[in-house]
Amino acid sequence: MSSLMSRDEFRTALEDAIKGKSANKSPFSIAWAEGKLSRSHLAHWAENHYHYVGPFADYLGYLYARTPDHMTEAKDFLLANMYEEEIGGDRHTDLLIRFAEACGTTRARVTDPGNMSPTTRGLQGWCYSVAMREDPVVAVAALVVGLESQVPSIYRKQTPTLREKYGFTDEEVEFFDLHIVSDEIHGERGYQIVLEHANTPELQARCLKICEVGAQMRLLYTTALYRDYVANDIPEEELLAA
Repeated sequence: MSSLMSRDEFRTALEDAIKGKSANKSPFSIAWAEGKLSRSHLAHWAENHYHYVGPFADYLGYLYARTPDHMTEAKDFLLANMYEEEIGGDRHTDLLIRFAEACGTTRARVTDPGNMSPTTRGLQGWCYSVAMREDPVVAVAALVVGLESQVPSIYRKQTPTLREKYGFTDEEVEFFDLHIVSDEIHGERGYQIVLEHANTPELQARCLKICEVGAQMRLLYTTALYRDYVANDIPEEELLAA
């Protein structure tokens, strides 16, 4: 990339970097949206998802510590995001565990790192690495734009099925309802930070690439859940034919 893109051009390019790689396209997400997963399958999802999103405030904490003081609005956003995850009302991980228990697993199993798949370990490690090592603007592009901004579109497809097909209560699916709203706000804030502070062609290019990689990481993580826990019960051909 030889020249600086305008904000509008850059916004479109960031959105395009994620398109086609959404976790909605994974067979696990498709089976979920169609109501074909069992509660046992959903329990395995929760046991893995805890170890991806559970440390999200930690990722942001490492990033916050490295964000320059002149990026005041970015630091404020990261701090507010951490607050919401941990102490701004119900702790988000507690809401996830409530859903997991409704699926038939236990808090002990959810919090035990021995129950996550190798791919989940890879996604968690990538998030830590990005938070600790990347330029703060690039890290926001990865964690907030590439990953967090996807959440509302994913959960909007899955949450109605949880109520209508599986019969979960509003309290049991509060984790999903909350993130449809909060992550839409967080995602937009992330976009605005990246648009403002990726102010060189090099930074713009790095942000675009890491958004693409972040989307790929989440897609691979979700696809691995299908391979590890669902494939023997629901052949992929059955999902593709639907």
